[in-house]
Amino acid sequence: MDHLSLAAELAVNTYPGRGIVLGRSEDGKSAVIAYFIMGRSANSRNRVFTAKDGGIITEAADPSKLEDPSLIIYAPVRVLGKTTIVTNGDQTDTIYDHLAAGKGFAKALRTRTFEPDSPNFTPRISGIVKVKDGAMKYKLSILKSDGGNADSVERFFFEYDQPVAGEGRFIHTYRCDGSPIPSFAGEPEHVRLMGDIDTFTRMVWNSLNEDNKVSLFVRYIDLATGKTQDRIVNKYEKV
Repeated sequence: MDHLSLAAELAVNTYPGRGIVLGRSEDGKSAVIAYFIMGRSANSRNRVFTAKDGGIITEAADPSKLEDPSLIIYAPVRVLGKTTIVTNGDQTDTIYDHLAAGKGFAKALRTRTFEPDSPNFTPRISGIVKVKDGAMKYKLSILKSDGGNADSVERFFFEYDQPVAGEGRFIHTYRCDGSPIPSFAGEPEHVRLMGDIDTFTRMVWNSLNEDNKVSLFVRYIDLATGKTQDRIVNKYEKV
């Protein structure tokens, strides 16, 4: 199978929305996690990523300009034991609570649906990465409306138990810009993962649309030791 160039996929899409990349590093030694957010409105752009409790949260860059926090302020990344959770909304907490109670990823997301932001009905995208005994596996999911139907949810789940070095999967909320914005469709995109954490971070950030990009988080988890390296890039500085 031909692997897509992540840089090229990002460069030709002015508005993929929010995106998750999961996979295994080029040298095979690390699990790779990336999450980015974009924004078209002033409220969506008024955000930064901040490290907290082993994960990250979104915060208002300028709290005095924060309008509706309901869909933009949340914890995109949380960690439970050897599992890292990454999502584009407060379903991070739903997954965390279910896993902590011994329940599954899919079971958690079957209690949720897409975002109530008519007419876009933004999909909820989610992933988990488990690193244990020198190995890794990951899962991805998208919850979306059936063609913009507010009364019909579609739930899709994807599992990757044997990730190959230098390969990952990329899922994002929107296919492209539009009005309403069309939801992502199909399987997560099969992309190449190249370089160390700094090379990869620069590539993703520089490939995102300059006008719409807001924040990026990248984590490499060493498969042998479980140690993490993190990078956070924010376009806007916190006041």
